[in-house]
Amino acid sequence: MAVVLQLLITMVAVWITTALPGIDLAGEDTAAKVLTLLAVSVIFGMINVVLKPIAKTLGCLLYLLTLGLFGLVVNALLFWLTSYLAGRLGLPFHVDGFWPAFWGALIVTIVSSALAGIIRRAQPQEEHRG
Repeated sequence: MAVVLQLLITMVAVWITTALPGIDLAGEDTAAKVLTLLAVSVIFGMINVVLKPIAKTLGCLLYLLTLGLFGLVVNALLFWLTSYLAGRLGLPFHVDGFWPAFWGALIVTIVSSALAGIIRRAQPQEEHRG
């Protein structure tokens, strides 16, 4: 259930990024756009699970030297890679370059964190008995 919820949160976050210049989502109708967002969210999630830990390990020194700001560059590159793979799979989702990818990745991070926090607060807390 948590994976489905995270996928839905990512879908909403990616959809919001399509309001930015340089990030395009095409499709004949709403259903096609929703399916495209679903596929792009799955691709983005898989890229983050597989490549992000590798990038963090290899770029550890850059993360330290930039006090974590290098993570913004890594996120942008991963978002741009998502666009590339979506295009290769024939999905009508496209990011025009690094800067749209940078702002898109930043928005995905902020929106995903905010939505996850709201959902976490809305869920009833389990009582810990000890």
